Amino acid sequence: MKKEKILITVKTYPTLSSAYDETVCTAGLLEDGTWIRIYPIPFRKLDEFQRYKKFDWVEVGVERNLKDHRPESHKKLSDIKIIGNIDTSTGWLRRNELVLGTGNVYTSFQKIIDDNKGKNHVSLATFKPNKILDVTVEEEPDRNWDLGKLRALEEKSKQIDMFSGSTDCFKVVRKLPYKFRYVFTDENNKERRLLITDWELGALFWNSMRKHQCETKAITDVRNKYLKDLVLDRNVHFFVGTTLEWDKKNAPNPFTIIGVYSPPYIPQNSLF
Repeated sequence: MKKEKILITVKTYPTLSSAYDETVCTAGLLEDGTWIRIYPIPFRKLDEFQRYKKFDWVEVGVERNLKDHRPESHKKLSDIKIIGNIDTSTGWLRRNELVLGTGNVYTSFQKIIDDNKGKNHVSLATFKPNKILDVTVEEEPDRNWDLGKLRALEEKSKQIDMFSGSTDCFKVVRKLPYKFRYVFTDENNKERRLLITDWELGALFWNSMRKHQCETKAITDVRNKYLKDLVLDRNVHFFVGTTLEWDKKNAPNPFTIIGVYSPPYIPQNSLF
């Protein structure tokens, strides 16, 4: 078993899998800037001491996930140990050093797609958009999870609870009733629309729903966050990744936005 030290940069909104239960795609950077994906992880079932946050350093035993052809994909073989965190007390400099300095940053989205379909088969990347144009909102045709998967997972949870003697029945996370997409251009002024699957977007939507009890206001809060707070006067980048399903199907563009990296612009004289 190989242990890796990983800076967590990505945690996606949970999805349901008949094979894996409720899962979260987690990804991050090794110390040399290399991307690594850990999948699947039933994040909400982890013990509290293993529940990592973005920009936590973690240590975990991993091996290549042979059921996943994407080269960055690994499976967890040991408990996740949180060993540190890069906060913003240093003015984002350390985060930028690792994410934008050590790691590779794309400015052409077509180049990411080409590299995905090339011999290196890139399925995780950091991308710098040229201009952000909009965040679109589309209601899901089915606002609930697949009933068959949901029943199977709830039954599985009941069996585990009965075996362990637990009285706390696990509740599957609610499906987001809307799809949010960034509309942006790259260095070639090619306009694209990419689905945002970031955990933080889902959390913001449901927190706003609890506050306002109104979907329209929750949508407004999400758009304000992703069009204003994360963009205005910020050096915004996207963490993008492929889904296993669409990567397997060799889709023309199998990528989604799995995280938004939004440091403030740092005055040049502050670097010296």
